[in-house]
Amino acid sequence: MYNKIDSNEDEAVIQYKDGTFKVIRPGTYVICAITGQRIPLQKLCYWNVDRQVPYADSESSLEAERRAGTIVD
Repeated sequence: MYNKIDSNEDEAVIQYKDGTFKVIRPGTYVICAITGQRIPLQKLCYWNVDRQVPYADSESSLEAERRAGTIVD
């Protein structure tokens, strides 16, 4: 039987800072705010400090800025 307490496959809670982040609740991944895909913490490179959300890649980050109206194509 699967025991979630014994699993490290939990979503982390992160405080995003400029150039770094702090793990508030341990886990192995976060969820991209745009794509909904899991991002392993060791591959997390993109986030928004003001919105406190992670992005899977640069394209997702750019799309978030478009949606927020901070950039226009």
